[in-house]
Amino acid sequence: MAVDYTVIVIYLAGMLAMGWWGMRRAKSKSEFLVAGRRLGPAMYSGTMAAIVLGGASTIGGVGLGYQYGLSGAWMVFTIGLGLLALSVFFSARIARLKVYTVSEMLDLRYGGRAGLISGVVMWAYTLMLAVTSTIAYATIFDVLFDMNRTVAIILGGSIVVAYSTLGGMWSITLTDMVQFVVKTIGVLLLLLPIAVVKAGGFSEMKAKLPTGYFDPLGIGGETIFTYLLIYTFGMLIGQDIWQRVFTAGSDRTAKWGGTVAGTYCLVYALAGAVIGTAAKVLYPKLGSPDDAFATIVKDELPVGVRGVVLAAALAAVMSTSSGALIACATVANNDIWSRLRGAVRRSEEEHDEVRGNRVFILIMGLGVIGTAIALNNVVEALTVAYNLLVGGLLVPILGGLLWKRGTAQGALASVVVGGLAVVGLMAGYGILANEPVYYGLLSSLVAYVVVSLATPATDAAVLAAWRERLAGRAPEAVSEPVPAPQ
Repeated sequence: MAVDYTVIVIYLAGMLAMGWWGMRRAKSKSEFLVAGRRLGPAMYSGTMAAIVLGGASTIGGVGLGYQYGLSGAWMVFTIGLGLLALSVFFSARIARLKVYTVSEMLDLRYGGRAGLISGVVMWAYTLMLAVTSTIAYATIFDVLFDMNRTVAIILGGSIVVAYSTLGGMWSITLTDMVQFVVKTIGVLLLLLPIAVVKAGGFSEMKAKLPTGYFDPLGIGGETIFTYLLIYTFGMLIGQDIWQRVFTAGSDRTAKWGGTVAGTYCLVYALAGAVIGTAAKVLYPKLGSPDDAFATIVKDELPVGVRGVVLAAALAAVMSTSSGALIACATVANNDIWSRLRGAVRRSEEEHDEVRGNRVFILIMGLGVIGTAIALNNVVEALTVAYNLLVGGLLVPILGGLLWKRGTAQGALASVVVGGLAVVGLMAGYGILANEPVYYGLLSSLVAYVVVSLATPATDAAVLAAWRERLAGRAPEAVSEPVPAPQ
């Protein structure tokens, strides 16, 4: 295992080094939060794929393959479909808005009255998303070093908090690009073919497993529909995803770079399911499906290769964790704290903007680590996050983009009614039930339409400014420092 340990240590040291390098580039709010809005297609595609394919997509995707066979790909597959839909239909308009948060978009569209409540909901979502990724460190470090759960969370979480705090989005972009390469090599090019060969090939897998393992709909229609509702729509509106769209250097980059990333997700989904299916042949009686990834890596891969694949799993967790962390801190600072203490001062210096966001990443990071130590169930935490996001924010966000009659009052009613309905229904039906997101989303839609039609239409000047912003003709937000003339 010494070689494997060396690979992992080099990888972790590299992440910290890139954080330090990113700190030297992040000199303005735009550089720190959205990498200067100038990523090219290759880097944009790699980093977008990295953030959406986290520990749940890697370890959880293999676990679903172990439990259900090829149809276990549906969870990650719906993530890819959501990213494709976002990229093709919405990303160009989102990139042209030149904002930093989803709540800022709602303020622009509805006239400045929807941001605080939506910011609280989005903050809760990004916090829980960061927590679920951080919990996953315990699984990986347990395989690597037989490490105590709390120590593992602190170690993994501290590395992510360190490089995210140092360089913001530039550090996260650089590390995510490396993580994308590591995941591609470790999961697609190494683990996938080795797992299939160890299981005797596809013919042997079919001979040893029930036919249901090779039914593309074997996981169940209702489950697939729920995945579509939660993950596909969740990809359209999450702050962590939008913040990556904001990094695109052009409309074309946002559209086509995202399309490449979404297609990559579809391939990754199928690979995870196949690996899980192979693990079922090799280890038919594992205690938990989520143990499939760690078991097949630990027992079947040669020294050195095992280190690369474990680094890939670590990369998957880190990319999602860092993306969710900076999203959580951005929302907390720009949508909640700034509104509570008053509007951002126009005279605020460029250095203060960066320092303020850096402090919030550090604070939120410590909060995420503490919450991760206190919680145990990753699936429940992730379900709460996506239920709140989809039930509370999907309707007012897409409504604002697609329906000009939507009003600020309708948006607020939609957020409050949908969010409360989801929370109440989770308390009644259970966190993992399908009904909370179904009925929560329906109640959010009804509240949005009814209240919007019952209240005066949005002011024409607000809508005109919104159209200018969507067309890319409006200037950067007023809080953004204007570079001095050269």
